[in-house]
Amino acid sequence: MKYIKTLLLFTFLLALITSCQDHKRSNLTLFSDQIPTDTPLVFGEGIISTDSYEFAITFSPGMDELYFTRRKPEEDNKIYAMKLMDGKWSNPELAFFNTTEGWDFEPHINPSGDKLYFGSIRPLNDTIGSTGLYQWYCKKERNGWSTPVPLEKPFVDRSVIMFLTSSENGNLYFTTGEKGDKPEDWVIYNSVMEDGQYTSINRMGSRINTSGKWIAHSFIAPDESYLIYDFKSDKGFGESDLYISFNNNGEWTEPYNMGPKINTDKTEMTPSVSPDGEYLFFHRGEEESGDIYWVDFSLVKENILRDN
Repeated sequence: MKYIKTLLLFTFLLALITSCQDHKRSNLTLFSDQIPTDTPLVFGEGIISTDSYEFAITFSPGMDELYFTRRKPEEDNKIYAMKLMDGKWSNPELAFFNTTEGWDFEPHINPSGDKLYFGSIRPLNDTIGSTGLYQWYCKKERNGWSTPVPLEKPFVDRSVIMFLTSSENGNLYFTTGEKGDKPEDWVIYNSVMEDGQYTSINRMGSRINTSGKWIAHSFIAPDESYLIYDFKSDKGFGESDLYISFNNNGEWTEPYNMGPKINTDKTEMTPSVSPDGEYLFFHRGEEESGDIYWVDFSLVKENILRDN
């Protein structure tokens, strides 16, 4: 009888483990047989993460379409696209909207999946005028994405709008600065949608824009419950670390370093979270080499909340 009970318990635990693993399986796990826990793994090794410099990945809500940035040696940043077709991911190909006139990088699909934003230094049209690092976007249409157009006022009033992400209610979060600011002075701003319009750009408070040698690349949770971004600090682990701040009834907490399993002596930056909330993605690298990594986001959050 004792043997039978032990066998039943073992069978139950095995079924529970298998069930948890199956729960974690998704379109994204097709890239690897190994699913990450709280220790990051290279994502799409040899397919997405290669000998080039890859960063800033985003997914459609159904996780059947993805875009990421790749910079090949001696070349400009370009955005690559992949689609899930018949249960298999296509090979990475240049996104249709890439320009031959400078960088295109840091794509972001909004939570509803009807807009694809990206940064570009391509010239603006004659109506708007000057050139700079602006945000462009495509709209989702019946047959795919529309031709990209630039975000207009108040965004084109800045010479730099970098790494834009969107919440479910349409609020936008990004890196920018005031006129005359040096790159090291750029920090996190947002723009709140009111009656379907954006009328102002607002610098976030000192809890978010804390002391650091730069502050950039903010990913906002769809429900605005957290903000993940990177900056370099004397208290960090390396060139730049990932930090997370939680929204507590409208008040942002101090940024928590995401810990030594996430942050190393290399550069960690450009975070994003998969639409199902399961995985945190980010770049890790140095100089002209670096890959996209992924990690179990719920375990990372648990570790941070436990230790703080």
